[in-house]
Amino acid sequence: MSTPLTPARPARFSLAVRHSNTMLRRNLLHARRYPSLTLNLLLTPIMLLLLFVYIFGDVMSAGIGGGDADRSDYIAYLVPGLLLMTIGSTVIGAAVSVSMDMTEGLIARFRTMAIYRGSVLVGHVFGSVLQVLASLVLVGAIAVAIGFRSTDATALEWLAAFGLLALFTLAFTWIAVGMGMASPNPEAAANMATPLIVLPLISSAFVPLDAIPGWFRPVAEYQPFTPAIETLRGLLLGTEIGNNWWIAVVWCAGLTALGYRWSTALFNRDPK
Repeated sequence: MSTPLTPARPARFSLAVRHSNTMLRRNLLHARRYPSLTLNLLLTPIMLLLLFVYIFGDVMSAGIGGGDADRSDYIAYLVPGLLLMTIGSTVIGAAVSVSMDMTEGLIARFRTMAIYRGSVLVGHVFGSVLQVLASLVLVGAIAVAIGFRSTDATALEWLAAFGLLALFTLAFTWIAVGMGMASPNPEAAANMATPLIVLPLISSAFVPLDAIPGWFRPVAEYQPFTPAIETLRGLLLGTEIGNNWWIAVVWCAGLTALGYRWSTALFNRDPK
């Protein structure tokens, strides 16, 4: 009579959770000991926030508002886009971290150890997600300190906004991990992940879509950042969301699946 296999499944799941938790702690300790990478990546959205509010704020708000300069209105318009840009810039750290593990031989060593194989990538992903969420809190606090307010958003809308940011973070973290696995060195990983910073710059983060030249508007409209930014504005500021919310969710699901398959395929590939 065959031995039942059902007890092995909870055991395998418990092993996967334990090993993933160990890898998560490893990556968080690494980030705590070397915080300069995360801080350097945070400088881009913070500097853009301060630059566009205090240097270009009056001019940009006058252009968007039809001639009436109101810096506070432009802060409200700008912050959702800067939060998404924070995600795009901070997840580059995951690509660099994974590439460092690859070039230093740690990934090869983990492949030979008796551990749950997926725990190595899961540790990188969830460690990066926690770092990005902490970065979002920091950028959000700076935005509130310089005048950002969302008085009309309900608790449910705030929860939905946080959920969207978390989904977006997870999706782009998996993409960044794949970039790190595919890069020959950390410098190449950082360069490969540059589009994650460039895409928000050519979205609706700084100006409305109708202010973008018609020949370039499809690039800004049909990319993942624009529907997520417009959804975030609708949740926090009460603007029209339309079909942007489900487009943003579809982008998140598609990018998560793509990044996961790409990363795991590279990790499971026999080393040369």
